[in-house]
Amino acid sequence: MVIEVLEFIKTCIRRHRIHWTYHVNMRLEGRFIPREAILSSVDSYEIIEEYLENKYLPSYLVYAEYKGEIIHIHIATDLKNDRVTIVTAYKPTSNKWKEGFKKRRK
Repeated sequence: MVIEVLEFIKTCIRRHRIHWTYHVNMRLEGRFIPREAILSSVDSYEIIEEYLENKYLPSYLVYAEYKGEIIHIHIATDLKNDRVTIVTAYKPTSNKWKEGFKKRRK
């Protein structure tokens, strides 16, 4: 299932079937992450966490690499409308994430 979801996410990103929330637009600017980082890092996407019981839509935390930097992208999947919603994105820090930035510290 995760691989199918990952392919759905990647396909939506490549086809620009994306809803950008107000929240992510504000966060990207404040965190100095260009939209291009999300769009062009699609080949490096890996799902590292699942939030299947999210309030509105199932969502996933995606690991990505862009120009030598690691970013995490929270993406909700809207299968019915054939699109994804970018909820937020950030650069993970070693105080919250283990080496490799794919597993949370406890």
